[in-house]
Amino acid sequence: MTDSAESPRERRRADTTRTLIRAARRFTAEHGLAGFTVEELCAEAAVSRRTFFNYFASKDDAVLGVPLERSDADAVARFVAGGSDAPGLSPNLLTDLAVLAEERWRALDIAPDTVQDLFRAVDKEPRLLARMLELGVEGERYDAELIVQREGLEPGDLRAEVAAQVVGAVVRSAAGEFLSAGDAGTFLEIFERRIGAARDLFSTQTALTTPDARQERPE
Repeated sequence: MTDSAESPRERRRADTTRTLIRAARRFTAEHGLAGFTVEELCAEAAVSRRTFFNYFASKDDAVLGVPLERSDADAVARFVAGGSDAPGLSPNLLTDLAVLAEERWRALDIAPDTVQDLFRAVDKEPRLLARMLELGVEGERYDAELIVQREGLEPGDLRAEVAAQVVGAVVRSAAGEFLSAGDAGTFLEIFERRIGAARDLFSTQTALTTPDARQERPE
């Protein structure tokens, strides 16, 4: 996504969000969550206390990049609008999910040169890890609902849930490679390699419901 795809309001909100996230992560990594106040954080980020609470519910959420108001409304709208009117799932569904993930990561300032403070903050406050895992599950549930809306599926369609879970897992592994390997390519390039491997893997597998599969299953 280029910057021109964002609205001016979205850019301003993203800039303020990144500023607060960076400051919250650095302070937590250095002092722990109890080692600084919201007022000190606001002074570091040059924003008011009122502005902070317009963006985040707590210091914990600022460290993890969980805004009070979703900051991906424009990206979500583009994703939902990208569906096809043809029967069946649109062939670009998985790639568009990756684009959505990349836009979210960019807004939260997740990059090799900035993510170290997040790792250090979680090391300082291990309870943040459990919250991160919880947010991952919530995010996949939300994305499954977006897929249902985009593809015109019935609520609860298992394909939407599985697509969100598969892409969520591939996104996490791609993000790990992106953050640790300096010249492995862009996030989307890394994702495409991994989702391609997943397609190849699934295409070689025999369904358990086929006669051959039933005969080969252990008793």
